[in-house]
Amino acid sequence: MIEVCEVGPRDGLQNEKKLVSTEVKAELITKLIDAGIRNIEAVSFVNPKVVPQMADAEELLKLLPKREDVRYGGLVLSRSGLERALQTDIDFLHVAVTTSDSFNLRNAKRTVDQAIDELSKVIKEGAATSKGVSGILGTAFGCPFEGKVPLTKVLAVAERFLNAGCSEITLADTTGMANPIQVQGVVSAFYDQFGKDLSLGLHFHNTRGLGLANILAGYQSGVRRFDSSIAGLGGCPFAPKAVGNACTEDMVNMFHGMGVGTGTELDQLIDTAIWLENHMERPLDGMLMKAN
Repeated sequence: MIEVCEVGPRDGLQNEKKLVSTEVKAELITKLIDAGIRNIEAVSFVNPKVVPQMADAEELLKLLPKREDVRYGGLVLSRSGLERALQTDIDFLHVAVTTSDSFNLRNAKRTVDQAIDELSKVIKEGAATSKGVSGILGTAFGCPFEGKVPLTKVLAVAERFLNAGCSEITLADTTGMANPIQVQGVVSAFYDQFGKDLSLGLHFHNTRGLGLANILAGYQSGVRRFDSSIAGLGGCPFAPKAVGNACTEDMVNMFHGMGVGTGTELDQLIDTAIWLENHMERPLDGMLMKAN
């Protein structure tokens, strides 16, 4: 059995030019829950002037179904984002940092070490509440500005996040630079350093067409939690051409074909993807919904 972390409502929609209403976002998330998704990155507590698509986080959370078996996550990138998140009933704080100095300096005007110093305090404060904290490490498989990011650096960032209070780590391939052999090596290094009890997740983009191949490599290496986006929606507004998250229904189809459970209803996911494509009024990247 794998765990699907659906990131379409956040990582997907934040990269769209079209602003989606709060009500439509709530309907999308409800459809995902009805299809069996239980872990959803629903909102982002970032500056609404920078990412206007995510400006309605507090309002959206009030509209979502309240279920004990559904986990809602919210992206936090700063102390101010934490303050907003703690005023809501969000279940998990997704605290994110990139592991590349070049990427961080271009987008946040600070080095990785400077970002971790601030975010470690955010993690500690968040972990002291009733909310869980997940550490998201961007550019873990490569940076569009400096190329290879040393694995030792990625491991060091993860260790600081875990020491600060994160209960899980997700490695994000921010611009789709990973390949399956690399994924196997990185996952193996993480389990060697932190042990097999580490709750490790993977987040891939399909920019170079390797999203599902990398997910399979992660699965074969022991990972059981994967981020994906309904209809392949999304990307990263801070990275050049980081289009196309790994697609939820395509990933579920792959695992179901392999006899691996996902806890989801594939037909309902396909229907939701088609519904979303109609709302976005443009073709989306998911493949299965195009294959009857």
